[in-house]
Amino acid sequence: MALMITDECINCDVCEPECPNQAISMGPEFYVIDHRKCTECVGHFDEPQCVQVCPVSCIPVNPAHIETPEQLMAKYLQLQGRAALPAAGQADGNERD
Repeated sequence: MALMITDECINCDVCEPECPNQAISMGPEFYVIDHRKCTECVGHFDEPQCVQVCPVSCIPVNPAHIETPEQLMAKYLQLQGRAALPAAGQADGNERD
């Protein structure tokens, strides 16, 4: 699930530097989150850092971009330039005879 910033944002500037994926930027009126980069901090932290530091609690889950933890991890790996690991039972090219 990607997160979003609502219009309750006060532009306090605390969330942007906390995002490990650089998914947060200033929009026309308040900060916005790029859903293509938001992993809810999966792969980096146990909790979304922007949510932790927001003083007005204006960063809910974006209902238009619901993702599973597995999808968030795959997005994290893609953003890091790493291939996703093969699922259990799938060949990884390193079988030993």
